[in-house]
Amino acid sequence: MANSTSGDSVVDRVVRVIEAFPEGVTSLQLTELAERSGLPLSSTHRLVRQLAGHGLLDTGAGGTVRLGLRLWELVNRNSPTLALRQAAMPFMEDIQQVLHQNVNLAVLEGWEALFVERLSRRGSVANRARVAGRMPVHISSAGLALMSHQPKGLQAEYLKQFQDPTGKVTADVVRHLLAESAQQGYAQLAGVVDPDTWGIAVPVIDRKRRTVAALGVVVPLAEMRLQALVPALQTAARGIGRQLAD
Repeated sequence: MANSTSGDSVVDRVVRVIEAFPEGVTSLQLTELAERSGLPLSSTHRLVRQLAGHGLLDTGAGGTVRLGLRLWELVNRNSPTLALRQAAMPFMEDIQQVLHQNVNLAVLEGWEALFVERLSRRGSVANRARVAGRMPVHISSAGLALMSHQPKGLQAEYLKQFQDPTGKVTADVVRHLLAESAQQGYAQLAGVVDPDTWGIAVPVIDRKRRTVAALGVVVPLAEMRLQALVPALQTAARGIGRQLAD
């Protein structure tokens, strides 16, 4: 694979162009895309033209560039989370019908919870989790539920490198949260991401006893009904785990 003058391969530059789109932003001007990707305008223009030829990007009047539907199609058709989402959806729908609040499904990606599915409805509380969005492990009940059920070596590696940009949370605090979540079988965080919401999540464990996901809800802070919420989530998580193939 030929390299650019900056030393980046063509694949590297393609990834930089696609990753330059911020979460929730559907289009960028070509000049802004070049700036955000850190590539020369001429290189960005050439890559955009080539990617658009394959439907991975779309171009519009005035130099507007959008992520293409072909990219969305390929990702969703071949996503490694497809089987997980299909197995989880009936159980997520059942939980939402009972709670009338947000239900989400996340996997562990590095030191973050990556949300792969979410159900919501009008009138439910604010939920900062977005499909394909990420949250650091320590500020997400889903992240804590996931990390607390990982092998001890991975937890130790995570805690060793842990840094909170705000400086308000220490590794010792997170270590305590992980131990508490592992002992309880669920994770909870109240008022961390949003002062008026409360997140509860449980691990989804497959037939090989691997923690592959976390199933969680976001409810009003006033509705702290652990006795009702946790058993419902755990029952749903067990159902999802049984549906996953070996």
